[in-house]
Amino acid sequence: MDIGLLSLSMQVYSTNRIAEEAEKRGHYIEHIDYTKCNVKIGRRAPQIIYKGEDIIDEFDVVVPRIGVKYTKHGSAIVKQFEANNVFSTARSLSILRARDKVLTLQIMTQKGIPIPESLFSINPDTIEQQIHLLGGAPVIIKLLEGTQGLGVILAETDKSAKSIIDTFYKMDADILMQEYIEEANGEDIRIFVVGQKIIASMKRKSVKDDFRSNVHRGGITEKVKLSAKEENMALMAVKQLGLGVAGVDLIRSKKGPLLIEVNASPGLQGIEAATGVNVAKEIILYIENNGHKRRK
Repeated sequence: MDIGLLSLSMQVYSTNRIAEEAEKRGHYIEHIDYTKCNVKIGRRAPQIIYKGEDIIDEFDVVVPRIGVKYTKHGSAIVKQFEANNVFSTARSLSILRARDKVLTLQIMTQKGIPIPESLFSINPDTIEQQIHLLGGAPVIIKLLEGTQGLGVILAETDKSAKSIIDTFYKMDADILMQEYIEEANGEDIRIFVVGQKIIASMKRKSVKDDFRSNVHRGGITEKVKLSAKEENMALMAVKQLGLGVAGVDLIRSKKGPLLIEVNASPGLQGIEAATGVNVAKEIILYIENNGHKRRK
């Protein structure tokens, strides 16, 4: 098949691995910088103009690797391909849902998937009450558009929490607050799901002096065995968001596993290194089983 890899750059491990495995299996794959795409819609057939050419009919499948900063534009490009009957490993609406941390958690709780106690607000007049509603400090404060651990802060006292929240409100930044799960001990679990099948899972542990366990923040990874409940939570979360490829993040608590986040563009480097699983190949196999050849 002809595959369009929608990514800002090929100088990234994940995009390189997907392209490498696609070529190994005899597919044509082309990198498309979606930020350089222009969409033309109107009375005539829609067009996606890239480097002066209309590429809307060039691909059988697209693999979106959409960055946080360009979520809306990237999703619009994916939507235009979908409207032209091009299979996508992550649908445009699913990308938007997964990128919105609050909406994701709302969907999860509606479906009975357990999450940490969470709170979001834009009211600067009730900050002390907001902190109290989460049981007081320590609390986790997250920027809604953060990724790879950026924009995630641990406020260890009520005073520091109030100061941080007040600052974000004055900056008109959208934030989410969550209870701090002390027994998680700086660890979380990343579960990689492809086509409603768990491909690999790893435990991530934070390094000294940093509670965040993300690989991009220097977190240590190792292969982990999942419980049946953790597997079911991950599969249900991905199904509810409608993602073909996703990374699900959980933490283990005294109450059992809790869902933290679902990532529509999960990185491959950490999980392939920790588990030895060829995740990129599994993504290509998923494309082969679900995509379709549109052109002769």
